[in-house]
Amino acid sequence: VCIHRVRSCSSIRFIKSKYVCVFDKSALKFSHQQRLFRTSAVSCGQIVQFKLSDIGEGITEVTVKEWYIKEGDSVSQFDSICEVQSDKASVTITSRYDGVIRKLHYSIDDIAFVGKPLVDIEIDASKGVASEEDVVETPPMSHEEHTHQEIKGHKTLATPAVRRLAMENNIKLSEVVGTGKDNRILKEDILNYLAKQTGAILPPSPKAEIVPPQRKTEAVPAAPKDKARKVPVPVSRPIAFSGKDRTEPVTGFQKAMVKTMSAALKIPHFGYSDEVDLTQLVQLREELKPLAEIRGVKLSFMPFFIKAASLGLLQYPILNASLDENCQNVTYKASHNIGVAMDTEQGLIVPNVKNVQVCSVFDIAVELNRLQSLGSAGQLGTSDLTGGTFTLSNIGTIGGTYAKAVILPPEVAIGALGKIQVLPRFNGKGEVFKAQIMNVSWSADHRIIDGATMARFSNLWKSYLENPASMLLDLK
Repeated sequence: VCIHRVRSCSSIRFIKSKYVCVFDKSALKFSHQQRLFRTSAVSCGQIVQFKLSDIGEGITEVTVKEWYIKEGDSVSQFDSICEVQSDKASVTITSRYDGVIRKLHYSIDDIAFVGKPLVDIEIDASKGVASEEDVVETPPMSHEEHTHQEIKGHKTLATPAVRRLAMENNIKLSEVVGTGKDNRILKEDILNYLAKQTGAILPPSPKAEIVPPQRKTEAVPAAPKDKARKVPVPVSRPIAFSGKDRTEPVTGFQKAMVKTMSAALKIPHFGYSDEVDLTQLVQLREELKPLAEIRGVKLSFMPFFIKAASLGLLQYPILNASLDENCQNVTYKASHNIGVAMDTEQGLIVPNVKNVQVCSVFDIAVELNRLQSLGSAGQLGTSDLTGGTFTLSNIGTIGGTYAKAVILPPEVAIGALGKIQVLPRFNGKGEVFKAQIMNVSWSADHRIIDGATMARFSNLWKSYLENPASMLLDLK
């Protein structure tokens, strides 16, 4: 059989019959499952509209902060396309296709909407595409191709690094069972799947190496300290006076702060303040700081503050609760997800350390280092910024002594920590000594928390910090 041109969908069509030289009916069977003719035709690329997917948390719009590609660039699956910022977190959008970028639908700082086209990608028609709703020009698709696209289009949760690892090892994410939150696929899931396929035995996950304390004869290098008081130096920036008013939209984390603080107005706040003598804690931290630096971790006072708060919440769980909108039910949270307010270039953000009740002080320090690094780079994820149950705000890093902190709904309490000052105090013998004093200001929801409960919690938290060795009795 000599056929000039064949186009196959659900049946075979002969375009020009004059090119048929010999035809035997028994030689051909028309079927969806079997094709007896193989053709090589030149196919034009298809333009696919890559839409902004739902990134959760009820987010409907985001701000485009940076494009990693431009029109005419070639991209592969899992390549980073752009970075977007919602009122909750910054998210990196990765490609689902191999192809060439033909159009960018948004410019920098434009508002992109979930479900709307983000970019147009020209892909090879012979390689197939994803779901029909993303395709501008959709050719007829066989049953086998359609089934494959449904599997390929299955929504999986995984970071770009995990997706790239899967791609490098030719692993389909749809075949991997995720063990993370909401069935998120982790790096360990990819490695375990690969081990089952190859029969390899994976080494145990690397853990932080515990280095024993050095002997007194060995000198531990210490960072140089500047005993002089640090004087704030103003940053010289060029100031341009345009003489005109400027109006800018409220976006990003500032928009989140508007929503949260508007909701906080419904909460009747009451405040409670006290001072804490951190003299012993300052000495303890100086001893532990070199050991933490050997492990590559910066040890601040905040991990001690957070752990002491968690120990206090075990005794007063009402402070780690939430109240429903109708004020009919109180939910006591099992996890202590303690938030830490951070001042960044993007604005005020409050990531939280998860499950502090089962973390050591060193574990908390490691997590804080990670959150601070991501916060400075504007790369905190939604999971880092949501799910908080209690919050501490360290205004002392800037220089404040007292603050009236505002509760972050649906939480019911928050603490503001002032700067540590060297002040004269009296000991039990009436002698004056030099003390390291820090002030703390608590705010609580007066609908379910009374002043006595807040005071008792504060006293317990204070006792742990003034006598840090006492924390050993309750650490788990």
